[in-house]
Amino acid sequence: MPYNNPLYFHRGGGMENPIKITYSFKFSEGANRIFNILLDRQTLAFLSEKKSDPPLWAKLNHNKCSNCSLDEHSNKYCPVALNLSDIAEEFKDFFAYENVSVTVTTEDRTYSKDTTIQQGLSALIGIIMTTSGCPVMERLKPMVRFHLPFASLTETIFRMVSMYLMAQYFLNQEGRAANWKLTGLDNIYAEVGQVNRDFAQRLADAAKKDANVNALVNLDCFATMVPLAAEETLNEIKSYFSAHLK
Repeated sequence: MPYNNPLYFHRGGGMENPIKITYSFKFSEGANRIFNILLDRQTLAFLSEKKSDPPLWAKLNHNKCSNCSLDEHSNKYCPVALNLSDIAEEFKDFFAYENVSVTVTTEDRTYSKDTTIQQGLSALIGIIMTTSGCPVMERLKPMVRFHLPFASLTETIFRMVSMYLMAQYFLNQEGRAANWKLTGLDNIYAEVGQVNRDFAQRLADAAKKDANVNALVNLDCFATMVPLAAEETLNEIKSYFSAHLK
């Protein structure tokens, strides 16, 4: 019988038509865990029920990220940790290498992959980290609207560069200074990588085994590789744009 996590749902406030993304993890022994994520359609903010008894590791001052700008007096808890706490609890007894069949259902299509818990959980954690109100991670939030689970490094770079340049376009449209070079992207990923590494220390206190932490390590590997491989990848795909470069 499937385990359906009902903790991520709309609680009102004028957001009647949220974006829904469903992650289903089917294990070899037949168990099934389903996580429904709802996002505000206008802001992409993560919609969740208020936690009545958050875990201690979710407190903002517990292994607080070194580049966190949130004030501990105004924010008792890390918003990312709060929204990840139930998922961390569900996967605390799993190893990262265990096999699982993951199905991701969005409004437009369904994705499926036979993979490891680490890979499937990494994609799920990525959504929550970017939509929970972290001042660093929210700069990646636009990509969540066009979520692509199990993306390759090349796909991630294409989407990330596209998002970054679109942000510069909007800045330019508003008469503000735009940076059309990718130095700004490097800075974003340096900050994101720092959050990933620091947050892994926090997650380590929430798990008996390594599925949660290794899922975040997998995200950090991408955060490290994107700026390193961006220029090379863009050069490799430049020929695809020949019609525009005539």
